[in-house]
Amino acid sequence: MSRRQQIAIWAALTVLFLLLLSALSGVLLPFVAAMALAYFLDPLADRLERTGMSRTLATTVITATLFLLTLLVLLLLLPLLSGQLANFIARLPGYIDSFRERILPIIQELAAHYDIPLRIDVKAALGTYAADAMKVFGQVMSQLLGGGQAVLGVVSLLVVTPVVAFYLLRDWDRMIDLIDQNLPRDHAEVIRQQARAIDQVLAGFVRGQTLVCVALGSFYAIGLSLIGLDFGLVIGLGAGLISFIPYVGTIVGFVTAMIVALVQFWGDWTWVVVTAVVFGIGQFIEGNFLTPKLVGERVGLHPVWVMFGLFAGGALFGFVGMLIAVPVCAVIGVLTRFTLARYRESALFTGQASAQQGDAAEHHGQAKDE
Repeated sequence: MSRRQQIAIWAALTVLFLLLLSALSGVLLPFVAAMALAYFLDPLADRLERTGMSRTLATTVITATLFLLTLLVLLLLLPLLSGQLANFIARLPGYIDSFRERILPIIQELAAHYDIPLRIDVKAALGTYAADAMKVFGQVMSQLLGGGQAVLGVVSLLVVTPVVAFYLLRDWDRMIDLIDQNLPRDHAEVIRQQARAIDQVLAGFVRGQTLVCVALGSFYAIGLSLIGLDFGLVIGLGAGLISFIPYVGTIVGFVTAMIVALVQFWGDWTWVVVTAVVFGIGQFIEGNFLTPKLVGERVGLHPVWVMFGLFAGGALFGFVGMLIAVPVCAVIGVLTRFTLARYRESALFTGQASAQQGDAAEHHGQAKDE
């Protein structure tokens, strides 16, 4: 089989995979989540195996422990979080209106002091942006929380995902061996090398970033709650948990917290500053300790590339697309580096083939003259 035929077959299989992913994206969520859990927990299962446990027993212990911890967190935090979240959604328009009413005079006063003409109606503009933001927020929340499909999705995550994750985790090593045995023999070693590189990137980013998000969410939630900020628990956990999108979690959490702080502590600027300091300390810890230690620079995933992958995956395949976005980014990044390395070794980059052809032609011409 020629190289061109091989490329055509692999391209057709890739297109078929994308079409199936698009067609089945509505039912894939629990299975993709289960696969992510199995991948995340496989090193722990391997460690337990090395202590003498069977793979089945190790998988049972891990799954049961994870289920109990999740249930405990839900029982402890869900009532408090659901109450705060409901109140926060209900009071958010009032916070935005109060913020606008208090900030507007300051903007007008500064404009008048520095003789800056306001070419737009600031009050109307702020009101329009706030209304648009609330409209989008309401649509997102209704899509996430409303309708029977959302309820079915939550039930499937809570029921189907643990079961599928158990079987995937138990048989993970056997599945990897089966895939390895069916690799094309001519390219098996190269594929293994690239698979190890992809695994290193994913292990460094996904596992490390998960720990960073949990640590940041806990720090923000505790810090904002201790200073008495309204809805500090919801804002802090939300900011931490969406920190897997570079910069977005911090920016959204900081802006939301500052709006609430300005409305709640208006006139007492100490606590407004303290609110900002909480996020400043969180970013210092994240940038200097958490990310270097838990994620590191070796993963090779640029934040802009991750953001593009997450938004593109969400636009193409919904929430399932966002779940597989980082692995796909890792695969593309590793394969791109591999392709560039091969390109730099090729005559297309070095020009050695052209030089050799020129030398050969010159040598042939000299021989002919002789």
